[in-house]
Amino acid sequence: MAAVTVDDILSDLPLGFASLILRPASTAPAIERFLIVDADDDAPAASGAFVLLIGVRGRSALPALRRLLKDPPPVVAVKGTHEDLAEAEELLQAAGSGLLLVDPAADWDRLLSIAQDRIQPRSYQSEVLTLLEEDLFAIAQTTARLTSSHVLIEDAANKVLAYSTVTNDIDELRKASILSRRGPRKYELLLKDLGAYRELHRTRQPVRVPARPQDGLRERVAIALFAGERIMGYIWLQETGEGFGPDVEYVLTGSAARVSAELIRYRNQQSVHMREDRVARILSGPAEAAASAHSGKIPSERPAALLLIGMSDADSRADDAALKHGELANLASIHAAAYKASAVVGQFKGDTAIILPDLQSGTAEAGLRSLAEAVVKDARRHLGITPFAAVGPLAPDLLSIHGIAGITEALLACVRDATPGTVAGVDDFEAEVLYREAIRNFHSSPFRHRSLAALLQEDAELAATLRAYFDACFDVSECAKHMNLHKNTVYYRVAKAARVTGLDFGNPRDSLVALLHIQEWASSNDNSGRK
Repeated sequence: MAAVTVDDILSDLPLGFASLILRPASTAPAIERFLIVDADDDAPAASGAFVLLIGVRGRSALPALRRLLKDPPPVVAVKGTHEDLAEAEELLQAAGSGLLLVDPAADWDRLLSIAQDRIQPRSYQSEVLTLLEEDLFAIAQTTARLTSSHVLIEDAANKVLAYSTVTNDIDELRKASILSRRGPRKYELLLKDLGAYRELHRTRQPVRVPARPQDGLRERVAIALFAGERIMGYIWLQETGEGFGPDVEYVLTGSAARVSAELIRYRNQQSVHMREDRVARILSGPAEAAASAHSGKIPSERPAALLLIGMSDADSRADDAALKHGELANLASIHAAAYKASAVVGQFKGDTAIILPDLQSGTAEAGLRSLAEAVVKDARRHLGITPFAAVGPLAPDLLSIHGIAGITEALLACVRDATPGTVAGVDDFEAEVLYREAIRNFHSSPFRHRSLAALLQEDAELAATLRAYFDACFDVSECAKHMNLHKNTVYYRVAKAARVTGLDFGNPRDSLVALLHIQEWASSNDNSGRK
């Protein structure tokens, strides 16, 4: 059994399932087992156990908790509300134990399954076959596209874990490696004689291995995969055409960071649920972000940023949209890892999200924009899609990043309507973000200007004219040209609207009221037209 922390378990739970209202004392032992305790049972030896206290909730759990604390566990999970367990919190705090507050409607079996998966994980080989291989093949394929090379990922024993699509441009070493799922012994010895492995073990940077036509070897670039000082494997790039491009080392560095993270994650038996939900968890609030940061060893004290990358409507409606979403996330994760090894990449409300912790606030903005531009550029070039990106404002630390998620989402909505491929920060669309926020607030209000609202609903022709008039910034000639009307017709309709409603469109406040109503009418008619 593996020793884990309560944050490891909490990070795997669905959002809202449970909250850690009392953290175990620093002297509390690590969790090495789980224990189901019925409130009516005699207190078992609970040291080192994650205890699920069942059959009782709230204040009625106090007698059972007192019995448990004769041999305090690292953490106890109890159903109830925070108010009902205030006394229990005091008891556990005095004993150095933690308290996990479980939602009364939550399923104990779900919590048990997650804890059991963490504390009694499945075998590493099983995980590799089901999850690791799938992710590593995707990374290999994305890296191959970005570098126009053939990619092979090995473990530390030179066993092949994944490789990119096989072409006719691979040499004998690569063919033999793929067929046998490990590098042939004679080539391993040759690469050692050339000093390739010695250099790979010495540095964390990419290493170039020149071509040896006499031995049937093309030029290669390789990098070792590290976990601390431990080597976990290698990535090998074999050139397939005109040699390697100038950015091959940058891309390979990002790929290595991604592959290392995957190997470490699966070796530590991270669950599928956590991998899929990690971004949403960090963005849900400070408590969840703290648990994810602690479990994933992510720096949380320095400034952090959120980048959102969306796909165009046309790309999202394509038959291969789901595949492109995954490929875009893989591409973004490689760029993000090259920029910051602790970056977290995943899906957030249908878009690709990049969370970048541990930033230098003074120099972050330009670098973040460059990162987003690189992702968009390579996605257009290698994936055949036209994404767009929103670079959110800096959060003071990772635990505050949930506060900028809404702003970044609003910014992405503005960028979505801009020129395809746009990358923007808040400064680029600040007025538009505020304008859309005003319209959203207006939509949520039940109060309307009665005569204007009635006029827009009853006279579609006049409503369309007012919309064009406002879109033309009150330029009658431009409005008439756009609608193919005589200018006098526009003057008449605008004057009629002013007379019927009592609004003066030359007054900023009256024009703002009219604009909000016109935008609501336009939004309603545009949506009904699509249907």
